[in-house]
Amino acid sequence: MEKIKENYSRRSFLKVSTLTGGGMMIGFNVLANLIPNEALASKAPVQDWIELNGFIKITPDNQIKIFCPNPEFGTNVMTSLPMMIAEELEVDFSKVIVEMGDFDTPRFKSQFTGGSMGMKNAWMPLRTAGATAREMLKQAAANEWNVPVTELTASKGLVSHQGSNKTATYGALATAASKLTKPEKVNLKKTSEFTLIGTPQKNKVGKNIVAGDSLFTMDYKHEGMLIAMTIHPPAFGMTLKSFDATEALKMPGIKNVFDIQVYKDDYERGGFDTRAFNKLIAVVGNSTWEVMNARKKVVAQWVPIETTKEMVAAWGRKKEEITPAGLESTVDHMKQMSEMQGKPGKILRKDGDPEAAFSKAKKILERTYSAPFLAHNPMEPISCFAHITDEKAFFVAPIQIPEMIKQNIIKNLDIPADKLEMKLARMGGGFGRRAYGHYIVEAGHISKKAKAPIKLIYSREDDLTNGIYRPTYMVSFKAAIDENNKVTAIHVKGGGMPEGAVHENRFPAGAFENYIAEGWEIPSNITIGAFRAPGSNFIASAEQSFIDELAETIGKDPIDYRIELLKKAKANPVGKNNEYDADRYIGVLELVKEKSNWVSKNNKNAHRGVAAYFCHNSYAAHVVDIIMRNGQPYVENVVTAMDCGFVVNPEGAKNMVEGAVIDGIGNALYGGLRIEKGSPVQKNLNQYRIIRHKEAPKKIDVHFVKNSIDPTGLGEPPFPPVFAAVANALYKVTGKRFYNQPFINDMPKS
Repeated sequence: MEKIKENYSRRSFLKVSTLTGGGMMIGFNVLANLIPNEALASKAPVQDWIELNGFIKITPDNQIKIFCPNPEFGTNVMTSLPMMIAEELEVDFSKVIVEMGDFDTPRFKSQFTGGSMGMKNAWMPLRTAGATAREMLKQAAANEWNVPVTELTASKGLVSHQGSNKTATYGALATAASKLTKPEKVNLKKTSEFTLIGTPQKNKVGKNIVAGDSLFTMDYKHEGMLIAMTIHPPAFGMTLKSFDATEALKMPGIKNVFDIQVYKDDYERGGFDTRAFNKLIAVVGNSTWEVMNARKKVVAQWVPIETTKEMVAAWGRKKEEITPAGLESTVDHMKQMSEMQGKPGKILRKDGDPEAAFSKAKKILERTYSAPFLAHNPMEPISCFAHITDEKAFFVAPIQIPEMIKQNIIKNLDIPADKLEMKLARMGGGFGRRAYGHYIVEAGHISKKAKAPIKLIYSREDDLTNGIYRPTYMVSFKAAIDENNKVTAIHVKGGGMPEGAVHENRFPAGAFENYIAEGWEIPSNITIGAFRAPGSNFIASAEQSFIDELAETIGKDPIDYRIELLKKAKANPVGKNNEYDADRYIGVLELVKEKSNWVSKNNKNAHRGVAAYFCHNSYAAHVVDIIMRNGQPYVENVVTAMDCGFVVNPEGAKNMVEGAVIDGIGNALYGGLRIEKGSPVQKNLNQYRIIRHKEAPKKIDVHFVKNSIDPTGLGEPPFPPVFAAVANALYKVTGKRFYNQPFINDMPKS
């Protein structure tokens, strides 16, 4: 057992009280000092639960409820996070009730789904919460039976004493346990002692989803609720001047039409705030259909924006952000980025003397890669319920990072913090799109002005044309090769609109004595933001495509060459800021080589590509088999190796990797948003190409490196290397290298 000392004050631990027969709720950490949230539903009668803060609730008849602190958008945190608590609590997980906790950061401390940080950040706190509750229940039994607590065992919701053959349910001990002082030290299990963590568990709320229970904001209903939709400018680079709603107000079921300003002029934006379309027209009515029809009758005048500069507080620092005027286009973006590639960039890292190495090179291999804007298109379009009254501001919100929207709501809606209540709904897709909470503030403004409960709904067209997009990028890789066919220097240079693309301290940095990285950025008024492995998905594609071509140029196997470079970085690393662990990187490459039967090939008709990448604290490698059918490429099989530390729930983890692989294949081959005069060309899914069911691989074989490292990231790391694995396999199929996404546009004509 691992001894954990909790350095939390006695004051910070919530000692619980009892009601009508008793029960227990364990508070933990800084989880104190809030009134219980009345929105927390339960299957047991209200009087049987103690409505206090914490992760664990117990009833006298031994029902056990565990709250999931993190918002859920399909990564299965509502199963994997409660598993950590249940493991240490020693309960039968199949009988545990799991509920989504509402927004309550004093109680849960962290409620953040993003950055592949869920398992990593929760690993110790949630296990400690379960262990603390277990020890308090054992102590309660020891006090009652007058035996040493060391003689007691806890298992499946029971405390037992072998000497006297006494047993008691957690429910029977809950009242007494709730009056005890929290122990300063608790024992956590070693990984070898786990009986639940590390075993495959089905989605804890899967049956509710299949049954169509009300889990999503789109399902939410409220007495007197109206439907609201907004009208935003037809193009980035434009803003509202005036509008005429005379005809719209004559339409059936329409209650009101008015304009709103989402963020105040003096509001200092945070990292997940966007004001591209800050002035909107809101249409409010009885039903979605009536509101959609009325929107068409609103006559609006839009005018060009002026160039603005503002300070943005993001990720612990402030920076000036420029929003340029003008109506931008994809064609112009490509020209601007190409021009930047021809100019000196900002030196991000320099090892050795790369200039000298390039001047002496016998051969230079240089390739340039580009990628377009990408749209999220989550299955559930954006929505939010808001009811603003004098008593409180109540939201039902599908948001990845509720804490970051709190100050936004307080400032822009003039709502006191103690009047804010937010129920977290399950999100029908996210991966960055729902980290941005502008739609929550919009819903609040509309409810406040309409003086009614409203549900704001974005149509698919609204969502697709309103951002948030993966930036458009361009990067060049260059290698110096000497007369002995040895690579002597690497140069990487690139950027994007409006953020850069280069990770200067990631592989191949550290593997070459002479290395230089340059970066640049171009301001844009197109709204960009987090997109599954933001900042990594494009550069991984370019880097791993280049490494593949470089290996071929010098006559080496692509997997063996990567391993060779990583072994060099392990033995004699260049520089001191290399982000990756060469051993773990080598591990996934060796595992994928073995499991894919790389040398012999499983399918003689398949053409194979490989890629590997490190991001979000984890390592992924893929081998992709592609075949041609009727002149079109299809990924038949994928073999994946992952090192994400200890895998909490192999079932959920496998599902997540499979989803990332399919997502990556679709975006690599088909994804791309074109802009013309500030307006997205593709406005719905009949125009924006995504992968179809028949185009998904027949088989995705997922393997995890087995180790006892604390869990790291998984939602994002499998995604970036898929792009390059597809590109490298396409080369084997067509004999042509692919440098520009989406790859389907550059397929040779048959």
